This record gives sequence, structure tokens and C-alpha cells, in this order.
Amino acid sequence: MMDYLVFRLYAPLASWGEAAVGETRPTATYPGRAAILGLLGAALGIKRDDDTGQQMLNDSVRVAVKQRSPGTLMRDYHTAQVPAAQSKMTYRTRRDELSAPRRIINTILSSRDYRCDGLWTVAVWLKPGASLALDALQAALLRPRYTLYLGRKACPLGAPLAPQRIEAGCLREALDAAFPVLVGKDEKTEQKALRLPDNVVYCWEGQADLLDGEGNESGVESSDTWDAPLNRRRWQFGPRVEFRRFERLEEGR
Repeated sequence: MMDYLVFRLYAPLASWGEAAVGETRPTATYPGRAAILGLLGAALGIKRDDDTGQQMLNDSVRVAVKQRSPGTLMRDYHTAQVPAAQSKMTYRTRRDELSAPRRIINTILSSRDYRCDGLWTVAVWLKPGASLALDALQAALLRPRYTLYLGRKACPLGAPLAPQRIEAGCLREALDAAFPVLVGKDEKTEQKALRLPDNVVYCWEGQADLLDGEGNESGVESSDTWDAPLNRRRWQFGPRVEFRRFERLEEGR
């Protein structure tokens, strides 16, 4: 048996950042490790420039996600001010760009992607030798130090996280935890109102058989995902192995 902290993510808008180059800011369909650690860090009050606190969080937890719905894709267009390229000048942060002389500032068109009405369940469990406790994480999610949002400040929570401690024999049992319905009085009304698909996606880290246990790796896919935080101040991320399984609703929950 393993202890898990399980909570729900829902918002009218969410944005799970991926590698972004140039004017396009895409979004994944579900939150990765960096997004979940960022949410937990904000709840705990760990600032982005607190290298010790960020490392403690990174070294303490593992994460998994059940995607009940990826939501629908929405693309928003923005105008952004950026300085003209100069051979002897390097802009390392957005603050550096905005501090450039006005005479060299140009306006460009950029796009940002969002997921509308997505619904996810997140499970967190502790690594060996963790410095944090699940009780502390649960308390922080119930009363966060900083405002929580799903990827961008324009994406506030649309429903309570409802964090709960669960002791389960496998990861699937924890991810299939029941939450109060968001829309209407029953799950059928919610499924229709949120246009929930007839399939689910499980994503986790650790071992391939962690979802069902007992060496069950049937239908499991894996790939390297570049969302393991290395340095929050410099926005540096490294690779990790992520396992996934796609299931139809009648097979999953």
C-alpha cells in the first residue's frame, strides 16, 4: 500500500507550457511535472528564486496525472513589445527586454494557446528521504500562500482542488478517486455539460508497472519529456521518462 495526495484541476482556461520558440506559445493537453511542482510551490509559499526550497520540493515528490478531458484548444493573439536584435546585447529575461531603450522597441504579433474546460486528476507521492510530508502539502493546497492558477495568471481555478489523502494498492486506485461533480447533480450531467470524451489518459513517472502494479505493463508507452525543473530562475528544464496509457472509458474510470 502507498499513501497518495490526490487533487483535481479544473478551470475555464488552462495553459500547460511546452518548449516555446519565437512568437508561438503552445500548450500540452495535460500538466507536466514542472506545472504540478509550480502549483505545489506556490501553495507552500516557495518563491521562484528560492533555489533551496525549489530543490527540496523537486527531491521530495513524484507525480502522476489522469486526463479526464483535454478540453478544447483556444488560440489567443497578442501584441508584444520586444527590443530589436543587437550584436552586443543579450536579453536573458523579459525584464531585460522591457528595460531596453524605447527607441529600439518593436511590436510583434504573438499567439498563446489555452485548453478550455479541461479536467485532470493529479496524484502526488513521496520519494525515499523526502523532506516534505503529504499532510503539509494537503494543508497548503487547502490554504495556499500564493494565488494558484493553471499555467498562466489568466487561468484561475474554476473549482476547489479538494485534496484528499488516499492509501491505495496501486496508482490507478488513487487516480480514480471520486470528487464532487462540477456541473449538475450527477456524473451524466457533468459529462454532457463538459463534453467529456469516452477515453482517459494516465501519465506517470517511476516505473512502467506502477499504474496497475504486479508487473502489468500492457499498453504502456514511454518517452523522454523535458519538464523536470533544473533552475526556476533561469527557466531551465531537463528530461525525465514519462509513462502513458490510453484507455476507453469503459476500461478506465
